[in-house]
Amino acid sequence: MSALGSLRQRPFTEPDTIRLISTAYIDEPAMAPLADTAQDLEVLEMLEGLTSPRRTPAVALPAGLDPDELLSEADGYGHTLVNAAFCYTRPGGNRFNGPERGAWYAAWGPLAVATAQTEVAWHLTRELEATRVFVNRTLYRELVAGFTTDFHEIPAEAGIAALDPDPATAYPAGQALASALLAAGGNGVLYPSLRHSGGTCLAAFRPHLVQNVRQGDTWCFSWEGAPVPAITRPDRS
Repeated sequence: MSALGSLRQRPFTEPDTIRLISTAYIDEPAMAPLADTAQDLEVLEMLEGLTSPRRTPAVALPAGLDPDELLSEADGYGHTLVNAAFCYTRPGGNRFNGPERGAWYAAWGPLAVATAQTEVAWHLTRELEATRVFVNRTLYRELVAGFTTDFHEIPAEAGIAALDPDPATAYPAGQALASALLAAGGNGVLYPSLRHSGGTCLAAFRPHLVQNVRQGDTWCFSWEGAPVPAITRPDRS
């Protein structure tokens, strides 16, 4: 039986999934340093929006993403953040998406915050390994979002290649599986975290599934010469 045929689809309702993104994409508008007044900032943001694929569907969208799938201002806060997850992709893709189309990854369940932190720490540490310099400080903000939909579930005992800890094995298999599920009308997958024992993750394949986006806590990831970061709350004094 193929991996696709072995997966069951189940209803999934979870109001508080956790995704971490750099605060650089949330806090100060990118054009703020160039503007002297609020009116200037509005004009600059309008011009920036003309060439931003997460705001303007007609510009530089990934090959596998239809402009009509993207969210609009009418969908409420966070629509550009959701769009960005699908518009901006890594050259080699991720576990359940190729370079032609992004996905919304998040952690869920009682260990959601710790799982999201561990996943982010693993990926950024991997990037630092390429430089062999483990010195970095990055602030991440929680994006909390809700889901009420059907997802395909990949249990830990499934033994499929998409759950291999090694990206070289897992990513091609997971991307092929995701492509097949998407073509068959699937919404996404639920799967065990490969980086945090007991944690659970999801990958949503369609922007409109991501509901009620709001901001949560901020976390500081700090590498001070070792490959394991300290994760703390920023000093609020």
